[in-house]
Amino acid sequence: MVTGKTSKVGLRVTIGLLIVFSIVWVFPIIFTILESFRPYGDVLKYGAASWPQHLTFSNYINALVQSHMWSFFLNSVEVAVPAVFLTLFLASMIAFVLSRYESRWNVALLMVFTAGNLLPPQLLFIPLFRLYLKIPVPHFLNENGVLYDTQLGLVLVHVAVQLGFATFVLTNFLRTIPKEISESALVDGANVWQHYWKIIFPLLRPALASLGVLMTTWIYNDFFWSVVLLKSGAKRPITAALSNLQGLYNTDYNLLAAGAVLAFLPTLFVFFSMRKHFVAGLTLGSTKG
Repeated sequence: MVTGKTSKVGLRVTIGLLIVFSIVWVFPIIFTILESFRPYGDVLKYGAASWPQHLTFSNYINALVQSHMWSFFLNSVEVAVPAVFLTLFLASMIAFVLSRYESRWNVALLMVFTAGNLLPPQLLFIPLFRLYLKIPVPHFLNENGVLYDTQLGLVLVHVAVQLGFATFVLTNFLRTIPKEISESALVDGANVWQHYWKIIFPLLRPALASLGVLMTTWIYNDFFWSVVLLKSGAKRPITAALSNLQGLYNTDYNLLAAGAVLAFLPTLFVFFSMRKHFVAGLTLGSTKG
């Protein structure tokens, strides 16, 4: 039998372990922020593991000027915003059909959409890279006339990668909404589009907001696909453009740390401004009524 004293000891041990794990988790972030304020000469003289002797904002100024980070921030926005909106729009329509119109193919279709999330991107990038070299696009998008090295191609791959997860989550969410609502709309004479746009879509807004926060964070922080599918450095988003801060023979890691801090500030702002939706998105669609 568990006594009150034993339960208190267990609670203290659990809290202590959580504190230790939290410190271990947060330490690299704190270390990066601290190093971003240190001059490079201070690190050379005292070592990276030493306590800072001088603090300065020059690394942030140099990061903004040297790498033209504002233009790369704009590139990230141009990729993340259309990718998120297009993914959520397509996923909501697919989820609407799978959850409101019964068919023996519904489960199979849902499995097809979610199967892509089970494959690692390292397994897909070679065939996708070759495919992008063959797909033609107008010359105003790419002077080479192919989808490779275009931001449109990066948007499309993010939509393809995220669509399965979004469809799975929204389908489960819609199954928690009583079908009597849809039946009433059909009795009132609503067609398919009216049923989706005027009845289902407004009910999906909380779920879409949660998914939007999650996907904005994931797509903005992507590094792999932007390196694989974009050749021109000027077209790359901010996460891939941090390599511009590296020198040919030497790298100022304090300058690189300042660039990394500037790069994650937008996601930090999104998280704290919509943290309720972010937390709700972690369990969205996990239960079925």
